[in-house]
Amino acid sequence: MDQNILDNIGGQDRQELLRLLNEFILQSYKVEKEFKDYKALYEWVIEILPQAIWVINENKSFFYKNSKAIESQEVFEKARALGFNTEIEHEGKNYLFQNNKIQGKEIITATDITKQKRQERLVSMGKISAHLAHEIRNPVGSISLLTSVLLKKVEDKTKPIVFELQRALWRVERIIKATLLFSKGVHANKVPQSLGLLEDEIKEALNQYSYTKDISLKTAIAPISASYDLSLLSIALQNFLYNAIDAIEEGACEEGHIEVIAFEENEWVVFHIKDDGKEVLDKDLLFEPFETTKLKGNGLGLALSLQVVQAHGGKITLLDTAEKTFEIRILKDL
Repeated sequence: MDQNILDNIGGQDRQELLRLLNEFILQSYKVEKEFKDYKALYEWVIEILPQAIWVINENKSFFYKNSKAIESQEVFEKARALGFNTEIEHEGKNYLFQNNKIQGKEIITATDITKQKRQERLVSMGKISAHLAHEIRNPVGSISLLTSVLLKKVEDKTKPIVFELQRALWRVERIIKATLLFSKGVHANKVPQSLGLLEDEIKEALNQYSYTKDISLKTAIAPISASYDLSLLSIALQNFLYNAIDAIEEGACEEGHIEVIAFEENEWVVFHIKDDGKEVLDKDLLFEPFETTKLKGNGLGLALSLQVVQAHGGKITLLDTAEKTFEIRILKDL
């Protein structure tokens, strides 16, 4: 303030004026701080949004980008070449781009819709698979009936061929059943019963599966009871057993060993399925429906097993151990 103006103001008025100026300055600082706080809040909100966001000036320069936008610049350029408002596939992911104009600025957003697109594909594939399964089931049933009749009429030296036909048919029937079960969804009918029933199911499943190498199976199921769906949990364990057999068949060893054990741990029933076959190449694909790295199978076995275990309030883990071990946990709740 000009010193001459202050000199012309009386002492009391001068003090009042200085007080008001000081209060004005303090209020200005307060408003500036609130503005900065609100700006930080807005930026924080924009940062936690699931979309990548670009704000573009009229001269096409960038006014603002959030961190997701900075990471997604390559896919942004693809979308810009197509005029935005489109879906872009980039490095195995799908993005939905949208743009709006507000006060002379263009706001571009990109939403990762990979999960939604995957779900749409799964629904379509599930419907197609279920339809094919229904169509295949009738002729397979007829062939199975004919092989049973044939088994009674052929000579003993020919019976191994018929048995092999029955195993192949059983495999097809198992795939059909898994496909229909997966497409309908899994609902567990849990009943208190002994785990020993599962041991018989596992041993019988081994006899029904075709393999060429010398494979030994060791089971150690603790004599405990739990509430579970025998049919569903048998399917889940069978799938892990067959997964182990296929891994041994594809591995370099001439013979293989599989171990299935079950024990109680607090409120859990825990299963460990071990094998010395081929290692898991891609852990991310383990439970993906219709995705498989195996020579056999349709990619539904472990995906269905996961549904079964989750229906029992459980989870599946590939343990980080020297020996390949899958761990299945289900709630015991009797």
